[in-house]
Amino acid sequence: MQTLTYPNVQETLYREVLDNGLEVIVLPKEGFNKTYATFATKYGSVDNRFSVGNQPAAKVPDGIAHFLEHKMFEEPTGDIFAVFASQGASANAFTSFDRTVYLFSATEQINANLETLINFVQNPYFTDANVEKEKGIIEQEINMYRDNPDWRVYFGLIDALYHEHPVHIDIAGTVESIRQIDKETLYRCYETFYHPSNMLLFVVGGVEAEEVFKLVRDNQSRKSFEPQGPIGRYFENEPSSVKIARKVTELPVSLPKCMIGFKEKKTDLTGEALLRQEVTTKLMLEALIGPSSKLYQQLYENDLISDSFGHEFNSSTGYAFSVIGGDTPNPDELIAQIRSAVEDTLERGIEPTAFERSKRKKIGSYLRMLNSPEAIAGEFTRYRFRDSNMFDVLDYYESCTLEEINERLREHFDFGQLAVSIVESPAK
Repeated sequence: MQTLTYPNVQETLYREVLDNGLEVIVLPKEGFNKTYATFATKYGSVDNRFSVGNQPAAKVPDGIAHFLEHKMFEEPTGDIFAVFASQGASANAFTSFDRTVYLFSATEQINANLETLINFVQNPYFTDANVEKEKGIIEQEINMYRDNPDWRVYFGLIDALYHEHPVHIDIAGTVESIRQIDKETLYRCYETFYHPSNMLLFVVGGVEAEEVFKLVRDNQSRKSFEPQGPIGRYFENEPSSVKIARKVTELPVSLPKCMIGFKEKKTDLTGEALLRQEVTTKLMLEALIGPSSKLYQQLYENDLISDSFGHEFNSSTGYAFSVIGGDTPNPDELIAQIRSAVEDTLERGIEPTAFERSKRKKIGSYLRMLNSPEAIAGEFTRYRFRDSNMFDVLDYYESCTLEEINERLREHFDFGQLAVSIVESPAK
C-alpha cells in the first residue's frame, strides 16, 4: 500500500494496484459519516474504434458505452438498485465522453455496498432478449432528449465545432446506431474496457483504508481475469477548422437559447500540460465573463442574459472547446456584444483586479469542493484518467500569473475557431 500526502490541502491518499491491474485508491475523511465510492472504467462515448494487443481495430456502433452502462444494472436475480436500497445506499451511474462510472453513497453497511458495487460491475448479464428490450428503452431516452432544448443547443454546438471526432456524436448514440447493437458486441466491449487493468475503484469518506483494501483484495482473489494487452483507441483526423459556423435548431421555446464555442487547435496534450491548459482557461473565462465581470454585468443590464448564462471548458486528449451562453431574447445581439468585449480584451488584456478576484474565487471553490465526497470522487477519477491529479489543481491556481492568463486568452479566442448554436421557436 502506497501513501500519498498532499500537505497543501491536508489530505492523505492510500493507493494499491492489485495483481490483476485494478487500481484502488482510498481517501479517509475523519469525522465524515457518508462514504462515496466510484468504480470507473476509462471508457466513454468517443471510444467507438479500438483494438486490444495485436488484434485488428474494431468499429462498434455509436452509443454502445452508454448502452452497456444501462445493461450492467440488470442481474439474473433482478435489478441491482433494489439491493443497494435494501442496504441503505443510493446508487447511480453515468457515461461521459471518456469514462463510465458506477457509484453509491451510504452511511451504513459500507462493506456490503462495496461488495455489491464491485460484484455487479464484474458480472455482466446480457441476453438476446434483454438487449432487444433495452433498445426500446434507450430509443425513448434519445427521443426525449431530442425534445430537450438545453440538450439540443449544447450538442448542436459540439456538432458545429467537430467534423470527424466522435465527441460530436450524442453520448447515447442514435436510434439507428443502437439498433445495430447485439449481445456479442456488448460482451466484446465489456471484456476490453471492463478489464481490471482499465479500471479504478475510488473510495472517500468515513472509512479505514486498510479495511477497504482487505475487502477488495479478498474479493478479487476469488475471481480470475486473463492478462490483457494495451488498448488502442483510434480516431479519424480532425480538421482544425469548425464544421459549421452557425447551427440553428427549431423547437418551441419561450426564449431562444444561444451558445457560442471556440474550438481548441492544440489537442495533443496529456497529463500536467492538459491540466495546466484546463486551469488557465477556466480562470481566464471566469475573469472575462464570470458573474463578477464587467461583461456579465453589461449583458445582464442590457437584458440579454438571465441566471442561465454561464461558461465552461471541456477538454481531454484529442479535443477541447469552450462554451459560453444561455437563454437570451436576442442571440445575434448577445453574440455581437460578447465578440466586441473579447476583441477589446484581446487588445488591452484582462484587468489585474479581475484576475485576482477570479483567482480567489476559483481557489475558494476548490477548497469547498474538498468537503464534498461526491465532488472529490467525481473530479479525482476525471483527472486520474487523464494522467493528472486533482490535488495538484490548487498549486496551479496559486502559481498562475496574469501574464499566463493573457497569453491563454490570445491563444484560445481565435474567431476563425468560433461556432454558434441557437435553439429558437419556428417562425410564425
